Amino acid sequence: MDWDKLRIFHAVADAGSLTHAGDVLHLSQSAVSRQIRALEDSLGTTLFHRHARGLILTEQGELLFEATSTMAKKLDTAAARIRDSEEEVFGELKVTTTTGFGTLWLAPRLVKLYERYPELKIDLMLEERVLDLPMREADVAIRMKEPSQADLIRKRLLNIRMCLYASPRYLARAGSPQRVEDMAGHRLICQNPVTPQVTAGAELAQRILAQEIHSTLTVNNYFGVLQGVLNDIGVGILPDYLTADFPDLVRVLPSVESGEVPVFLAYPEELRQSRRVTAFRDFVQEEIMAYRRLQAGAPAGGDMV
Repeated sequence: MDWDKLRIFHAVADAGSLTHAGDVLHLSQSAVSRQIRALEDSLGTTLFHRHARGLILTEQGELLFEATSTMAKKLDTAAARIRDSEEEVFGELKVTTTTGFGTLWLAPRLVKLYERYPELKIDLMLEERVLDLPMREADVAIRMKEPSQADLIRKRLLNIRMCLYASPRYLARAGSPQRVEDMAGHRLICQNPVTPQVTAGAELAQRILAQEIHSTLTVNNYFGVLQGVLNDIGVGILPDYLTADFPDLVRVLPSVESGEVPVFLAYPEELRQSRRVTAFRDFVQEEIMAYRRLQAGAPAGGDMV
């Protein structure tokens, strides 16, 4: 089979459209269509069902797409290894983590990594969906649970808890609750319990909402919750790793907190020798150690490991 035709087939199957694949490949729709027809002729089979809504793979097309996906994964891995210099760290690194951890903890610290490796290109993908590392949807993941995918190198970074926080100005105005029942007289800021999030956070939100809270602000990520707390709107449910960077936050009802949430860093076994991955892993571990030192001797909601 012609490698170039396979490359075009893979792009069409991935995009589900001749037009979109052409945009990716910088080819006209007619040129892409001709290559697909030529590949089908050479194989003696139909690879796509053509519908008004787009292209759908046939059974034979599914088999070929599985093979080209494996090829693409191996080629990406080979390219990553080739680009890794023995002396320098440069090129693109795809990192995925949750919106909260990425915006509130990781992104503010990346300036130190760029100072060390100015030619590094980081593609930071913030979402709750767990990306497929073995299929190279990302190179490195920081997740709030232990990854279940096989063939991953994983390291537990720390444990966190979700706790209640408010601003000094809000508490001066509204008073400090002394019991969980007192939360009925306060505005709660939290993620909606049905929003994708760590189970421990959702359970704590449900526990507080059960106190017949009269006024709430729900946001679909912890960055929004933090902004509400900082702007004196109410008492927010936030991860305790924020206390290092926002020391003015006041812990409300210190005995009320979620269960422990483990934070893991993971990457594919095949990227073990990648200097970009190694540089990022070491940087994150150094920042975790700095966080431990900062928290040493101060009250903390979660234990570091």
